[in-house]
Amino acid sequence: MGTGLRERKKQETRRLLWETAIDLFVERGFDNVAMAEIAAAANVSKTTVFNYFGSKEELVLSAGEDHVDEPARVVRTRAPGETPLAALRRHFLTALAERDPATGLSDHPTVLRVHRLINATPSLAPRLFVATARSQELLAAELATVTDVRTARLAAAQIAATRMVLITENRDRMLAGDPADTVHPLAVLHAQEAFDLLENGLSGVFQP
Repeated sequence: MGTGLRERKKQETRRLLWETAIDLFVERGFDNVAMAEIAAAANVSKTTVFNYFGSKEELVLSAGEDHVDEPARVVRTRAPGETPLAALRRHFLTALAERDPATGLSDHPTVLRVHRLINATPSLAPRLFVATARSQELLAAELATVTDVRTARLAAAQIAATRMVLITENRDRMLAGDPADTVHPLAVLHAQEAFDLLENGLSGVFQP
């Protein structure tokens, strides 16, 4: 089996396990489903499930955790002459236009099901906190390449908090039943206002 085909099969299996798990968690509750039951429903072995996901928490949050290093990556790969904040603003606005679930602005039924599941499952909160903290740490490390470490940490905290407010606002509107296309103009306005505040507050800290 070629590398491309092998990787595609792995991605298909990973997607099958994730979708199967979400269906079971939504139907019966996160705490009432065992990994063995997910394996049985997906017609694979329990070992196969653990080869892809180390826990039920990882199963639910795996898609979001793929974005943990995203802010740091955006800063690291920004265009010549572009400030870190300008790059983060551009990226967030582009993601809004694409209705990227990472911005909260996605009314795809599966995305909404996952949001509702997370809201109804307190045991997922610790892993969410760890992922958020890790994302902020990675961003701070990247910002420290253009300013001092303490300033980088303070700036990363402000940026992370601002992004979280924007994402939460968008997600709450989606859960309230508002269409993403309808909310998009307001989400863009709020994002522009939020990044303007960051630019004003961090004026002079970052250079292109």
